[in-house]
Formats: sequence, structure tokens, C-alpha cells
Amino acid sequence: MPESKPRRKKNSQPQESHQSAHAIDKPMPGWYKPVMFGLMLLGLVWIIVYYVSQTLYPIPNIGGWNIVVGFGIAMVGFFMTTGWK
Repeated sequence: MPESKPRRKKNSQPQESHQSAHAIDKPMPGWYKPVMFGLMLLGLVWIIVYYVSQTLYPIPNIGGWNIVVGFGIAMVGFFMTTGWK
């Protein structure tokens, strides 16, 4: 019966990534997390105030666009989560 050929082992040396090790190990600034969570909460509070005040606040002249503004503020916070380490 024929014997199977042994498999070649992959090179045990790790491949270098495109980013330098310094960029990966760089710590996040201290203001990043509070701003991120603050924007998410501010957007939520903006929308809640709009509904609770029966469309009188936060900005009465733009009407339903207050929802877009609230979601926009919250989305900036959520997009910041992609850079959180």
C-alpha cells in the first residue's frame, strides 16, 4: 500500500502586519470613552426630550428633524466605538 506524503509545516515566523507595532499599542486618550458614551446618551436624551415635550423642545422650529439630529448625535458616538480599544 502506498504511503502518503508528509505535509509541509508552515513557516513558524509571524507575518509582519501593515501597521507598525507602535500604532497598535498606542493607548486611547482619556477623553475618548467619556465623549463616545456622552454623545450616545446626548442623542438619546435629545429624542426623549422631543417626544416628552410634545415636539416643543429642543428646537421647536425644525419639527421632526429633531429626531434626525438626535440620531445623528448618537450615531457619531456609535461610530466612535469602532476606534475604541
